[in-house]
Amino acid sequence: MGRREDDFERVVLPHARSLLRFASRLTGNPFQADDLVQETLLCAWRGFRQFDPDTNAHAWLFRILVNAFRQQKRKGRTSLATEPLAHAVQATQPSTHESVEVMQAVHRLSSDQRIVLLLAAVEGFKCREISEILDIPIGTVMSRLSRAREVMRELLSEVVR
Repeated sequence: MGRREDDFERVVLPHARSLLRFASRLTGNPFQADDLVQETLLCAWRGFRQFDPDTNAHAWLFRILVNAFRQQKRKGRTSLATEPLAHAVQATQPSTHESVEVMQAVHRLSSDQRIVLLLAAVEGFKCREISEILDIPIGTVMSRLSRAREVMRELLSEVVR
């Protein structure tokens, strides 16, 4: 293997598991999640020559994934089916009734709210990092996150009743 391939594997591949976890929760469909991660890795490979090794590779990859998701959604290639949600939950954590209900509530959020919530709550990105990943103002991130949490509380309190 050449130096570029070695560098790519060293920098990018350690993030593949978290990309798949995020994509599974984002799409709710394991097949679409696999496709999304493949597209992300392909785009990362194509753009790897421009990657600055002093930057956050994790955030860079998530930005590529979110952009690929949005592009697929615009083309109508991504549909958020609720039936495969149980499979997405099983692929990312032990399956429980509550986990499925949480994922169903997540998928009722708007796409923008869902992305911000998953990046913050599941992937552990700070608001500043999410702002950079999504290329939006930090205030927008904070308001989307606040609204997403509020909607989740409302949706999950309905389940408890």
